[in-house]
Amino acid sequence: MNDKQSTPSPAASGDDEIKPERVAKVIARAGLCSRRDAERWIEMGRVNVNGKPLITPAMTVLPTDSVEVDGKPLPEREAARLWRYHKPSGLVVSHRDEKDRPSVFDKMPEDLPRVISIGRLDINTEGLLLLTNDGGLARLLELPATGWVRRYRVRANGRVTLEALEALKDGLLVDGVQYGPIEAKLDKEQGANVWLTIALREGKNREVKMICEHLGLKVGRLIRTSFGPFQLGELARGAVDEISQKVLNEQVRGGTKRKEGAKPKRPADPKLGPDGKPFRKPKRTVVKGKPAGKTGAAKPATGKSAQGKSTPAKSSQGKSAQGKFSPDESAPRKAAAGKPAANRSGGKGAARADRRR
Repeated sequence: MNDKQSTPSPAASGDDEIKPERVAKVIARAGLCSRRDAERWIEMGRVNVNGKPLITPAMTVLPTDSVEVDGKPLPEREAARLWRYHKPSGLVVSHRDEKDRPSVFDKMPEDLPRVISIGRLDINTEGLLLLTNDGGLARLLELPATGWVRRYRVRANGRVTLEALEALKDGLLVDGVQYGPIEAKLDKEQGANVWLTIALREGKNREVKMICEHLGLKVGRLIRTSFGPFQLGELARGAVDEISQKVLNEQVRGGTKRKEGAKPKRPADPKLGPDGKPFRKPKRTVVKGKPAGKTGAAKPATGKSAQGKSTPAKSSQGKSAQGKFSPDESAPRKAAAGKPAANRSGGKGAARADRRR
């Protein structure tokens, strides 16, 4: 970025126009923090733009502008990456905890870049936690508008009826908080406890526990098993596993490049089919009916049988192009076997015989 400019640059004009972006979004996409944290940093006076302190997050910048956090320029942006992490119980999902409790980020491998979480899990909740180095991707995936389902296994003390679980499909209101449609299934009863599978799309704070309390249940164990298309599977507790770029681009709606404005690829030849092979529209030939008793050489044509399937064209000798009789021809020719040729030749053949006499 250029340090000579003292104010954010206006948008460039012409075909190569580059749209400005919010400062907080630029900081988040550099992997320093989430977009929300970046807005707090701006309010705290930790961010400078072109050498001047920024006092409001409502500022847009261009790639030519200089953005600094705590006097240091932003690192060069890397490609968006995504990891699965099996969070154990007893860890908070925060870079800074007021009570100085152990954090999941303290347990990351040393070779892992700085990452942020996509959403959060309570300290006693375990299971799948997605991590990324891209704040923009984190913001995209954690929004309810993305529509990704969060699925949990729940062990709770108490009893619940199937009717009560079925009623959750319409959502519910708890302590003034409206929760959207919830899918809940009773897996089994074990002593004084029940095991449930709960799926929701919003991910509000303590949503699963609040729902269970509304049903008269006390949660003893909570495990997130999936987040959208990504599954916990057999990932060991405390382990981190990176998701390949191919899977990331396939599963994330539109991919990160599409979100930045890149157009989807199109086939180079519009005449190619979905399989990449030349596409040819099948030709359909309609065969007109012939007058009864008319003989002579017939032009090769493609007809259709009674079942709608194509049959080979007839030759002048009544044979198909392959030299075999078609099923529709064989019966009448067998019936005509043994009759005089004049009888089979039709009306015109008999008239010529009379003239010769």
